[in-house]
Amino acid sequence: MFQQLKNIDRAFRHVKTFSLLFLVVCAAVCCFSVYKSYELAKQTQQHIYILANGKAMEAFSADRKDNIPVEAKDHVKMFHDYFFTLDPDDKVINTNITKALYLADASVKTEYRNLKESGYYSNIISGNISQQISIDSIAINTNQYPYYFRCYAEEKLIRATTIVTRSLVTEGFLRNVSRSDNNPHGFLIEKWNTIENKDVKTEVRP
Repeated sequence: MFQQLKNIDRAFRHVKTFSLLFLVVCAAVCCFSVYKSYELAKQTQQHIYILANGKAMEAFSADRKDNIPVEAKDHVKMFHDYFFTLDPDDKVINTNITKALYLADASVKTEYRNLKESGYYSNIISGNISQQISIDSIAINTNQYPYYFRCYAEEKLIRATTIVTRSLVTEGFLRNVSRSDNNPHGFLIEKWNTIENKDVKTEVRP
């Protein structure tokens, strides 16, 4: 009889141990499932689909700090494209300059005002001159804020009989601002300065 009681007690302990192990395993499986679900949801949120020209293209979200060099360079490029791309049409000039002014501070407004008062834009229109810019390179220092940049570019002034090529070098600083439709990268150019803007060569148009 005592032997039977011992067997029952031993069996009870086995069942108790098995039940505890089973609960631990179930808890571990549940925790692992929740963790993997969270990771999958996080990865899914990082996938962005952009509709362009009727096609859905996949993109990936990233932290702001990872994209600073790329976005900063594109911001500087956009600004110079808007500010220096001119055609003999006052509406085109005003549209481009307005877009450029959204990307920079008063230093650019001062430069624009000086050019306007000197008759630069009037000469573009009266002389039927088109001005184009090609960016060679943009150097950004992201180790110190605000971020210093220097832009190296080439300008072309296309006249009726000649094409004048100029070397353009500018510098300035970038500080963070809120993103908007007018400023998609969320940077503002400060203390903008033209270091060099000189003629390199003149070609006669055929």
